[in-house]
Amino acid sequence: MVSLTLVSTVLMGLLVVGTFLAVARIGTQRSAPGRDGPPDRYAAIVEAGRNVAQEPTVWAVAFIVITVGLGAVTLLAVGNFGLPEGLPNTLLTVVFAVVALLVVGFIFLGAYFGARGRGLGNAHGVAAGSFAVGLAFLVLIVAQLVVGVLG
Repeated sequence: MVSLTLVSTVLMGLLVVGTFLAVARIGTQRSAPGRDGPPDRYAAIVEAGRNVAQEPTVWAVAFIVITVGLGAVTLLAVGNFGLPEGLPNTLLTVVFAVVALLVVGFIFLGAYFGARGRGLGNAHGVAAGSFAVGLAFLVLIVAQLVVGVLG
């Protein structure tokens, strides 16, 4: 129990430091309206990432890699391959966590792009995505309390 609390504390500390650094970076990038300067390294990286993310081939390859990877790890976890005692349970927990992360990402991005597609801004999209994920989490908690859907 102590190690779980320690890990939680470290993760929250990293989140606070990351948020502080992101806000500090945004504050230093502000410039007067109409001032056109050369694009900085961050803008070049974002543009390159945007160009890569718009390629259908990248999406297809990522889908295949994720699907095959999850299938292989699941087979390794449930199969009889002579792994050490605790490893199959850990691998299955990792598979569940990755699938949960994919579902949460799907819910968030669906609500975000739904809001953005209706002409709302980034903040509205983030609010809609956060609300949708929170609502799904609330439904999961209620289902767990009523019928015990998890473990």
